[in-house]
Parts: sequence; C-alpha cells; structure tokens
Amino acid sequence: MSQIHFSRALLATGWRSDVLITLDGRMITGLDAGVPAPPSAERIAGIAVPGLANVHSHAFQRAMAGLTERHGPDDNSFWTWREVMYRFLAQMTPDDIEAVAALAYVEMLQAGFTNVGEFHYLHNAPDGARYADPAETAGRIVAAAATSGIGLTLLPCFYAHGGCGGRPAKPGQARFLSDLDGFAILVEASRAHAAALEGAKLGIAPHSLRAVDAPELQALAKAFGSGPVHIHAAEQVLEVEESLAWSGARPVQWLLDNMGLDQRWCLIHCTHMTPQEVAGLARSGAVAGLCPITESNLGDGIFAAVAFERAGGRFAIGTDSNVRIAVNEELRTLEYSQRLRDRKRNRLGAPGASTGRSIFDAARAGGAQALALGPSGLAVGCTADIVVLDDAHPALAGRTDDAALDAWIFAAGEVVRDVFAGGRRVVTDGRHIRAEQVRRRYAATMRRLLQQA
Repeated sequence: MSQIHFSRALLATGWRSDVLITLDGRMITGLDAGVPAPPSAERIAGIAVPGLANVHSHAFQRAMAGLTERHGPDDNSFWTWREVMYRFLAQMTPDDIEAVAALAYVEMLQAGFTNVGEFHYLHNAPDGARYADPAETAGRIVAAAATSGIGLTLLPCFYAHGGCGGRPAKPGQARFLSDLDGFAILVEASRAHAAALEGAKLGIAPHSLRAVDAPELQALAKAFGSGPVHIHAAEQVLEVEESLAWSGARPVQWLLDNMGLDQRWCLIHCTHMTPQEVAGLARSGAVAGLCPITESNLGDGIFAAVAFERAGGRFAIGTDSNVRIAVNEELRTLEYSQRLRDRKRNRLGAPGASTGRSIFDAARAGGAQALALGPSGLAVGCTADIVVLDDAHPALAGRTDDAALDAWIFAAGEVVRDVFAGGRRVVTDGRHIRAEQVRRRYAATMRRLLQQA
C-alpha cells in the first residue's frame, strides 16, 4: 500500500483539490478529496489528470522520423513513403526493434501516454523466414514495454497479400507475411511473451482489406472471439478505389456490411468515408483510431470528426509512425484539422464547453475501450495511470481546471512533469527514470542503421 497526495486532480467526478489516492500495486483502492496529506503520503504539486491510451503505434517507425522529408522526382505520397519504409526495415534486427521501441515508449510516457496499442507486423527475418521463436520480435516489444513501464496491448498483425482480393504480396512485405495456421502459432507465442508483463493484454490486428482477404478476415474474427480487433481502413483514396474495384464497396462500408462491427473493433484512420459510412461506424460502437500527426505528415486527409462526434461516434488517438510523440499535439492537430476544413473555430465538443476537456475526455474513454483497459480514470477500481502537469509552467500560469487543459492542448509544448503508469512512477520532473540508458542504446542502433543505409 502507498498513498499520493495531489494538490489538484481531475477525478471521475470532476475537478477536486487536496486529493489523496491510495494504491495497492497497480490499482487505485482508495480516493478522498478535500483532505490534508497524511505524514506517510507522497505530496505532489501540480495538476493531476488521467493518462491517455495511444491506440495505434508502429514502434519501429520511430527510427525513420525525419528521414523521409525530401521532395522526390514525382508527387510524394503515402505510397512513396511506404517504399522508403520497406527499404529501411529490411536492415532491422530484433535487437534494433527492441532498442527503437524502448525509446518510443519512453517518449510516450514523457508525453502523457500511459498505455500503448502496438500494431505489430514486423514478424519475420529480412528474407521472410520465421525466427526460431515465431514471436521473437513480439517478445522484443514486450521487453521494451517492460523497460519503459508503459501499459501494453499487443496486437499481432495478420498480413497475407499485397492488394484487395488476395493480390500477391511484394518483396518488401516479406517480413510481415503469414497464413492462418502460422498466425495462430504466432498469436499463441505472443501470448506467452505478454503473460510475462503484468497487466499486458492481447488482441489481433488484421492489417487492412489490402492485406487480408474476406475469408481470412472472417476466419480470424471467428477464431479470436474475444479481445480487441484493430484494422487499418480508408486511409488513402487509392485504397478506397481498390476496394471499390474489388468488392463494389468502400472499405468502411464493406466492414460494416460483412464483419458485424461492435465495441471490440477499432478502425484506424477512416479518413475517407461517406456520410453513410460515418453514421454507420458511429452506430456500430466501434472506435475510430485517429493519428492526426501521422495523417498530416503522410498527407492522408482529414477525418470527419465533427459529423462522427455528432452521430455519437467514439474516437481515440494514436501516434502511428511516431514521427512526433505528443499527447497535446495529437489532440490539437485533430481539432485544428476540423477548423481548417470548416473555416470555423471550436469544432469538437458541446457548445459552451471547454474544447480541450471535451476532446481529452473523448479520447480517454475511446482509448480505454479500444485497448480493453477496463474502467479508467482517477477512481477506485481503476489502474493508477496518472499524469501530472506542471502548473508552474508559463503556459499554465494562472489557469486552473478546464482552462489548464485548454492551455496544455492548445498553447503549450512539453508541460508533463510526472507520470505514474500502473501505479509506478516512471517520469519525474519531465524525464523518464531510464531515459539515459534507453537513449544511449537507441543512438548506437541508429548510427549503425544509418551507416548501412
């Protein structure tokens, strides 16, 4: 048992002062507001808020950040970026994957993410062969999560084809590929690795309708009847056109019509939807996993967040390519994209409400659902995932409660001071407790990878 006393905190019941939280391992077992700190409690000034879930990460891509920002001879797009990514990942060993993932997870915690959904598809050796342990690289993801202390929902990715309707895969996709029998073995081996990490959860991630054909997707949904199911959908116009040519339906509509979407599902991106698809996805109860910074970086387009929210849709945020890892910037970019499209301000949330608070609460609830975290927030019975904002930072000066959240999201850089993940303090004064060793290993890895490039 331990106790932490916060000067101000956002509880499930709203903002409160002088909050005493009692922890038993990972869990919040007691909570009192308006009470003085007992002598045995750790006293923490600042503004405590619940940690957020990062629902979509490809951790290895953190190593590519900033390396694809040169204008090529033709129009640059997601598809030209993808070819660079294929060439880069061909060099990465399991040790490299672990080193890069550990840095990404440390940075996520420093930014205010306390859980991550790792959409993990880098399974095979560079020539496409299985490692002796078919979940070798998944084990490295688990090891990186253990090093950082971040909560992990591991999402092994099924990837079998190079286009809609079962088109052959390309050579650059050899590290991803599996068949149904091989994937079942991979998932069970991944489960064994995840079992070694306290609180870790397991789901599946059929990559997309480009990489999984209809019979395979239906077989996967049947074989893995519980736990999260994440899938990329409608990220790119070309993807939509390919889906229409294959099936006569757009990707989200095909999934709505054929897969019985429900609260287990998280559809990543959903950038290109019709109004009918927006309404249908909202009704399904599935979460839209949005990655606004990556979607901006890749030129994907703008998600119909205003219409989706008004239809009752649920959304969460992710860092995807990890080109930039920041909770507040993901939320800011989401809201600003709506403003740029509509040429209006304060697009998300109820009239009269704080926009920052509205999108923060929505992303927190959607993230908890998408990663199967169970009850979340600062309340008894929830995992102790707590982020403390520095109220002495100039961006937050004189601001309290929802105004402080607005300032963090829309007016601040890095103001996260302390982070507790699963009851353990992993960030102090803005720095992760293992930042130095993780950064040294990452730097050595990158020097070698870039010399080989």
